[in-house]
Amino acid sequence: MATLDTAPSSPAPLLPEAPAPTGEPFNAAEWLVTRHARATPDRRAITAIDLDGTVRTLSYAELDAAVTACSAALVAAGIRPEERLLLCMGDCPELLTAFLAGLRVGAVPVPVSTMLTPKDIAVLATDSRARLVLLSAEFAALGSAVAGSRDLTDVVVLTDGDLPEVPGARVRTWAEFTAAGADFAGQVAEPYPTVADSPAFWLYTSGTTGTPKGAMHRHGSLRDTAETYARDVLAIGPDDVTFSVAKFFFAYGLGNTLTFPFSVGASTVLDRSRPSPAGTLRVLREQRPTLFFAGPTYYAALLAAGLPADAFAGVRACVSAGEAFPAALFERFTGTFGVEMLDGIGSTEMLHIFISGRPGRTRPGSTGEVVAGYEARILDDDGQPVPDGTPGNLWVKGSSAATGYWSRTAVTRRVFQGEWVRTGDTYVRSADGFYSSLGRTDDIIKAGGIWVSPTEVEERLRAHGDVAQVVVVSVPDETGLDKPVACVVLTPGAAAGPEDLVAWCRDGLAAFKRPRHIVVFDELPTTATGKLQRFRIRELAVERLGGAARPDLTPVTGGPA
Repeated sequence: MATLDTAPSSPAPLLPEAPAPTGEPFNAAEWLVTRHARATPDRRAITAIDLDGTVRTLSYAELDAAVTACSAALVAAGIRPEERLLLCMGDCPELLTAFLAGLRVGAVPVPVSTMLTPKDIAVLATDSRARLVLLSAEFAALGSAVAGSRDLTDVVVLTDGDLPEVPGARVRTWAEFTAAGADFAGQVAEPYPTVADSPAFWLYTSGTTGTPKGAMHRHGSLRDTAETYARDVLAIGPDDVTFSVAKFFFAYGLGNTLTFPFSVGASTVLDRSRPSPAGTLRVLREQRPTLFFAGPTYYAALLAAGLPADAFAGVRACVSAGEAFPAALFERFTGTFGVEMLDGIGSTEMLHIFISGRPGRTRPGSTGEVVAGYEARILDDDGQPVPDGTPGNLWVKGSSAATGYWSRTAVTRRVFQGEWVRTGDTYVRSADGFYSSLGRTDDIIKAGGIWVSPTEVEERLRAHGDVAQVVVVSVPDETGLDKPVACVVLTPGAAAGPEDLVAWCRDGLAAFKRPRHIVVFDELPTTATGKLQRFRIRELAVERLGGAARPDLTPVTGGPA
């Protein structure tokens, strides 16, 4: 186990004295947890299902105590306000505890995808300048990936087993880390004096441009989403129980799992395991959530799994976001299970859903109406409003918008324009105020609710010596959901076949980024000036695949385009 020569052996300095805040004091951790711990200490906050199936529960009082202890540990580790904490953890109480503790001491927690490769994690650790990285046991091997990050001093792993070697950093178990804060409890008796506009947390996204960017959110943004979507659409109350298939590191999952239930003193169910229809059925049967959150791809998987018709008997509403919900799939799901489906669109930049169906006012094939507290408009390419019924670029305005992207000035100015945020989606509005998605404005693909940059996938395939040309496009599968498909032209005399390229993608890309098919062409269509015609390539891919991208990595070959 590596240690830092400079690791503190004596109590760390007190938290620096905060400047006088501008505005009323507001700390999101206190608002979400501490106020409920004082008012209803014994009310259940979390039901957690561990990887071995063990179920743990925490009351609000127990969660608040855990957050305070973790806050003290952060201070003991020398973490200062606004320094970043990278969290790569399965959905478990310790993840929520670390996130809330970061907010409590004025630091900036950064939950990141557990589906990324070690290389991806290293990039985010460096870009965020993380001082401390927290890993759950199943991702402990990623510790070595962050070695060498310039600002990293500590790695904490939620494990009773072996710790990774991380040269240049102090590596400890969660138990060791929290025990080290015992002498610092007095320093965190009160939260750091943040205000609604204080930096709170970052969420990395590849949306709108295809390269990872840290969307920076404020303490007040969490309250804003609770007082808009959770209040206006969900009408969430203290007796609700939420369960989100979408994991915590998604903006969608963070709201479903933490912000919405904790905003009203309700409870949430955490399942640390990989989502599966069988596991979901167990949660539905045993934990009886009243609000269920997933994306269209997962709802399609639940239908295909043949769950019993009464599986959602205890659920008062299902919520969907992440990608457009095909009308046929929408009707099949609601018809099979008899539960209301509230489709919506949100984004990492806006933190949660800003257009949604409402109870009793859903419309298959439509995303719904603007959520109270937000404004939306549809503009043409010149920035002028278009009439109802005319497609255009969707822009949104609301107080939960991020303040921008970390160290990405050019793209920040392009996406965040005054109070308005460019979503990158093409939409159309009906005369009675319902919005419907027509796909992405740019080439970015959303597969399974996760952004996939065609450029990144194309670069991986171009790195193979037998690939002369490649274009990655989205092709709908048999349920109407978009999946990435790679259309390639091989070099003359190439030895590699589609199976080899499939293996090449498996070795170099995170699972969700891999193309579902490799379609080989003799040539790809271009314009008169030699530019690739993506729309035509997509049409050819749809034809070659028989109108749908089957949910596998089946290679497909063919003749000239």
